Amino acid sequence: MQLFNWLIMRKILYILIVLVLALPLVAATKPYTVVIDAGHGGKDPGAVGRFSYEKDLNLALALRTGEILKAQYPDVKVVYTRSTDVFIPLQTRADIANKNNADLFISIHANSSETKAACGIETFILGYDRLDKNLDVAMRENAVMKLEADYKTTYHGFDPNSIDSYIMFELLQNTYLDQSLQLATLVQSSFVKNLKRTDRGVQQASFWVLLKTACPSILFEMGFISNPEEERFLNNDSTMTMMATHLVDAFGAYTHRITAVAPQPPVEEPQPAVETPQQERDNNGPKTGEKRELNESTLPPRSANPQRYYAVQICASRTLLAEDDPKLKGQKCEWRKMGEWYKYYTAVDTDRNKVVEAQKAIKKLFPDCWIVTFER
Repeated sequence: MQLFNWLIMRKILYILIVLVLALPLVAATKPYTVVIDAGHGGKDPGAVGRFSYEKDLNLALALRTGEILKAQYPDVKVVYTRSTDVFIPLQTRADIANKNNADLFISIHANSSETKAACGIETFILGYDRLDKNLDVAMRENAVMKLEADYKTTYHGFDPNSIDSYIMFELLQNTYLDQSLQLATLVQSSFVKNLKRTDRGVQQASFWVLLKTACPSILFEMGFISNPEEERFLNNDSTMTMMATHLVDAFGAYTHRITAVAPQPPVEEPQPAVETPQQERDNNGPKTGEKRELNESTLPPRSANPQRYYAVQICASRTLLAEDDPKLKGQKCEWRKMGEWYKYYTAVDTDRNKVVEAQKAIKKLFPDCWIVTFER
């Protein structure tokens, strides 16, 4: 009997050791997770138009976006905060993102205004607006928490109708502001360029659901349900497909992913730049200490069988940074220009495990750095 017990204990110990050793591998292969949040729902209709409810438009766009995202990027995991007409508390929406270790959170809404002529799209990121320009929008979206029982306990005394409560947002730093701003800019650019929508710009506002998500987060307002013309436009099935497509396009540009279903134009990817002494002396070429923009001449030949690469993106800038710029904190980087942004990468490798390990050290200097994926 003692020998039998010993064998059982040894087997259990062996299984535990295997599980512990497997944990780093599981963490390293975690899929890129996008949480899509359809605003409002159930007893909370959101804004009300002449013949439609915001909650229904939000859900339609969220589901269509998720469908296209999963089809084009099979490596991406899509999670919905709701997939039916149900009421989901604001805190629960953020909890869903955090429990799923989300890499990105997209909250979808439709706008409303007392001015019937108000129109266009805007994308919000977390921030305190000192001029209170967007305070009314934040109050309207946050007011849904008052539909919850004992909401002051859940939201730690926060009152969505009190200006004093919003002052705390000024004191809270958003770790993911840089990434959120990049995605929001890409969303606005895609919709304005391709759908010819009125551009209301990227805005900052004090949305609770953005504050409580531990990842880059945006709140997208697809248009004004209070505007009769836009309400008709938003309630069109082909419109939903077009809007979802451009949200996914912005996501692809943000993460540098190559779609798995439709051919894409050639994409310049970060590669280790090599400069010889002759190049440094060449008056027509880059000088010592300068970076060269990646182009076809600096990239390896295109392969018929693309190789997947990984890298750590540490920051982005609207202007080209010098190699010794304080923002890079001494890191040797490659960069790529996307739209108005110069994006900076380090630790480029085909082995994701190596990049994950490199990220651990890089996080000490750049807490909000993250891993991007691309193919060559």
